[in-house]
Parts: sequence; C-alpha cells; structure tokens
Amino acid sequence: MNIKRILALACAGTLSLSLLTGCGAQPSDTAAGDGRLRVLTSFYPMYDFACKIGGDCIDVTNMVPSGTEPHDWEPSTNDLKNLEKADVFIYNGADMEPWADDLLVSRSDTLRVVEASENVELRTTDGEHEHAHEHEGADHHHGDFDPHVWLDPENAKIEMEAIKDALCAADPENSTVFQSNYEKYAAELDALDKEYSDTLSPLPNRTIVVAHEAFGYLCDAYGLTQVGIEGLSPDSEPDPGRMAEVIDFVREHSISTIFFEELVSPKVAEAIASETGAQAKMLSPLEGLSDEQAAAGADYFSVMHDNLAALMEALK
Repeated sequence: MNIKRILALACAGTLSLSLLTGCGAQPSDTAAGDGRLRVLTSFYPMYDFACKIGGDCIDVTNMVPSGTEPHDWEPSTNDLKNLEKADVFIYNGADMEPWADDLLVSRSDTLRVVEASENVELRTTDGEHEHAHEHEGADHHHGDFDPHVWLDPENAKIEMEAIKDALCAADPENSTVFQSNYEKYAAELDALDKEYSDTLSPLPNRTIVVAHEAFGYLCDAYGLTQVGIEGLSPDSEPDPGRMAEVIDFVREHSISTIFFEELVSPKVAEAIASETGAQAKMLSPLEGLSDEQAAAGADYFSVMHDNLAALMEALK
C-alpha cells in the first residue's frame, strides 16, 4: 500500500487519523519511556549518523529494514505510527525519499524535521551543481538531483552537523554530548577524506564502471569518473544497446573491474565482466547494509574503507 493510499484511507476514516496527526498526544507521550528523544530516520546513512551523534541520549528507529534497497521502498502504517511518536524525523532529501513530502503533510506540530542534505551543494541528474536551498518552493520533480551526497566524507560531515544542530535544539540539556560526538566524528570524516585523497590521487587509472550512477559525489571529490551501466535507478536493467556500449568501453579502456552493489542483483555486472574478462566486485553506495554486513557490525566508516580498498585495486 503506497503512502497516498494510506493517507486517503485515513481521511476516509478507514485508518485512525491519530496515526497521522498525533491527535491527543501529550508532550510526555512523544519522548521515549526513559526520557530519551525518540528519533525516526528514513534509511541507513541517516540512522548511522543519528546514532553516532545522539549516542545513548536518543532512541533511534530506522524505517527501511536491513537488506532492503531504499529507492522504491514506501512507508507502512506502522511507520506512520512511529512518526506520530517521534520527536525528530531525519531524512536525506535531494529526491532520495520521494514519499517524504506526502508522509509529512499531516505531521505533528511538535515534530522536528531534519533534511540532512539541505546545506550540501547538490549535483543535478546531468552532473551540474546547484544549492538545494535555492530551490525551496520551486516546481521540481523527483529525480532532479543526485541524492547520494553522503559518499563524499565532507558532505557526510555537513549532514552530521545538521543532525547535531537538530538534536541540540530538541534536547538542550544534552547539547554538550551531541556537540562532542559531532566533533569526534567530524575529525574521523576529515581523516577519511585525507585517506581517500592520499590513496587515490597517485593511481594511474581514473574511471570506474558501476551498476548505477550513485558515485558522482565521491568521484567529484577525488578526480574520478563514473560510467554507469544504468543511471540513478539501481533496479532497472540496461537494454542490449547500452550493454554493447559498456562492453565496448570496458574493452577499449582496459577496465579491470565492474562494480555491483550489495542490495541489487549482480547479474548484469557479472555478465559484462564475463564478456570482457574483467572482475565483478562490490562497491557500496551505502544506501543500506546487507544482512551479512549488519550482522558483522559494519557502519559508515567500515564500508567506506572497504570501498577505498576496492577502488584502489580497480584503479591501480
């Protein structure tokens, strides 16, 4: 059931309107039973960043389950219940969560909403750069922007800062904790950025072939070029003409590795690798963790380090 259908049922009385509006909720109802802020996040990077900044001071629920590709996921009635109870809702924005506008139409007046990418310079779908805040209220359609901002560590730092600011405003008593956690992880992001730059800058090859074009921000940051088998949608399949173009490109440029993702079938990447003699390997867009990654305790930093190792091997 999509979000518009859920909202329609609520308005018709089939679902309780209190799920959508928070009717009858008192201030004490919106905080976790132990007094911590209740934070709802849209998908994995927002969840991980919120956990890192909030620490033990917040109670975090993530909407997109582990092992689920988030691009075509839509909220359930249970997610609407969680939104009613939340003090803070954190989402990426930049067209990553096309359902968010509908979800927030009937939000509680007390809900603090964080669009984490608001202060990031966004890439448009044609690779140009624009500031997101310049387009507030403009007639833009989903798909105008590349949402994968978090793959550049400097952008991840901007997103963490937005989350930190919101948590400080929602819970001033713990603001020193949030600020301290932010400073710790901001320093780690700066170190990660330097490690990427130092590792990738001397490598002779500068082009990667990827399943879908999720790596534009990362490539921009470190002087790389991505060639996508498909565009920004990870679950579409290329037509035979596009497959032939990519195969020719791989052969012409002696590309050694075709990258696929953990949450999407690798069959197209494997077919191109088999045809060209390249290897098929994983490069994570960090849209979510696989069940295996989650069980192993992976996080943003561990996956980004795995990505760096994969890139170093492919570009040497």
